[in-house]
Amino acid sequence: MPATTLVWFRHDLRIDDNPALIAAAARGAVVPVFIWAPDEEQPWPPGAASRWWLHQSLDKLAAALENLGAPLVIRHGPTQAALESLVTETAATHVAWNRRYEPAVIARDTVIKKKLSSAGLDVESFNGSLLFEPMHVATKEGKPYQVFTPFWRALLGRDEPAPPVAGPKKLTAAAARPKSLTVTDLGLRPTIDWAGTMRTTWTPGEAGAAKRLASFLTDRLGGYGTERDRPDHDGTSSLSAHLHFGEVSPRRVWHAVREATGGAPAAKITGSPEVYLRELGWREFANHLLYHFPHTTDTPLRADYARFPWADDPVGLRAWQRGRTGFPIVDAGMRQLWATGWMHNRVRMIVASFLVKDLRVSWLDGAKWFWDTLVDADLAANTLGWQWAAGCGADAAPYFRIFNPTSQAAKFDPDAAYVRAWVDVTAADYPEPIVDHAQARLRALEALKAVSKPR
Repeated sequence: MPATTLVWFRHDLRIDDNPALIAAAARGAVVPVFIWAPDEEQPWPPGAASRWWLHQSLDKLAAALENLGAPLVIRHGPTQAALESLVTETAATHVAWNRRYEPAVIARDTVIKKKLSSAGLDVESFNGSLLFEPMHVATKEGKPYQVFTPFWRALLGRDEPAPPVAGPKKLTAAAARPKSLTVTDLGLRPTIDWAGTMRTTWTPGEAGAAKRLASFLTDRLGGYGTERDRPDHDGTSSLSAHLHFGEVSPRRVWHAVREATGGAPAAKITGSPEVYLRELGWREFANHLLYHFPHTTDTPLRADYARFPWADDPVGLRAWQRGRTGFPIVDAGMRQLWATGWMHNRVRMIVASFLVKDLRVSWLDGAKWFWDTLVDADLAANTLGWQWAAGCGADAAPYFRIFNPTSQAAKFDPDAAYVRAWVDVTAADYPEPIVDHAQARLRALEALKAVSKPR
C-alpha cells in the first residue's frame, strides 16, 4: 500500500530544510495541512500582530505547495478531530510534524500523538525550529542551564548543528483531494485595517526571509557587533519574525553565517559574526528555559519575586502602551511597535526597564502587551526577555540595574535620529514626563527590599 503522509504545518512555514516535509516526500504522497486552533494554545493564543503575519505567510506557503503539486489543506480545529477526519478522507498512513516547545502545545501534541498511534498510524515528529533540542542539552549534573554563558559554551562544545537540507522540488499529491478553507476564511486579518505600516515594513514568507538573510550577510553582518545597539541605524538582521514562523530554519542561518566568514567552526569565529551567532544561542537558551521551566510564562523563575510589590497603575500602563510617557526614547520605541509590529532590541530593553522599574508595573503586563503587538511574538523569547528586565528570571539583569532613559538615548541615539523618526517632541500635545526618573529609581530600590525580606 503506497504511503500517504499528512504533514501538519505549524511554526515551520517553509519548504527548505523542513524535516517533516522532506521525510514525507521521500516516502510517498503528501497532504500538507494547516489547522487553526488558537484556543488550544491558551493562555497564550497568537496575538493580533502575529495573526496578521500568519495570514501573509500562509498565503505564500499555500502558493509554494500548489506549485510543487500538493495543495495546502486548511481546516479549523479542534486539531485532533481535524487530523482524524483528514486521515479518513485521504487514507493517510502517516502523520508528521515539526516539534514546538510551548507548554500548552507540548501537552496537546502528546495527546494527539498517542491517539493517532493507537489508531494504527505511523506518527513522527522532528526538530525543525532549533539548532539543538532543549531535552538534549544539560549540565554535567544532568540539570537544565539557568545562566547563558555556560549554556553557550556547551553549545559550542558540541558538534556543529546538522547542515540544512534543500526542500523537495516536487511533491506527489494524494489520490483524494480534501476540501479546504481559504486563508481568508480563518479571519486572521484585522477587521479595522491598522496594518498599513506593517505591510510596507515587512515581507512575510519564505522568499522574504531568504532575501532578508542575504542582505544581512552582505550588508550588515560585518558591523553587527556595534551596530546592533544603534536603533538609529539599520544594523540588525530583522529575522526574528521569520525565524519564529519558521520561514527560515536556524540551521540555514547558522551555516550561512559560517559560510560568510570562510566556513570556520563556530567556536573559532570571532568579531561581529560571533556576536550574531551568540544571539542565535540566546534564542536556543530561551527555548531551553521554556521547556524546562514552563511555569515561567506566568510566574517568575525566581520564586522570591512573587513577593515583589508591583504597582497598580493603569494610567501609567496606558501612557506607556501608547508612547505618551514624556520620555522620547521610550515613546519612540512604543510608537515604532504600534506602527510596525517590531521594536529595536536595545529599545526593547529601555522600554521594559521603564515599565517595571520607573512605573513598577508588573513584567507580565508588559509581556502581554508585547505578545499582542509584536509580529515576532515568541513565547520563549518574550518570557525570557521580560523576566530578564524584571530581574526575576534566568541570567537576569539585577533589578537594581535601572536604565536611565535619557542617558540611554544619548548613548545609543546620539543625534536623536531614531526619536525624530517616531516622535515630535516639539508638538504642543507632547506630554511632560509622567514620572521623575530619579525619584522613581529610589522607589524601585525601596520596593526591592520586599524580595530580600525573610519570610
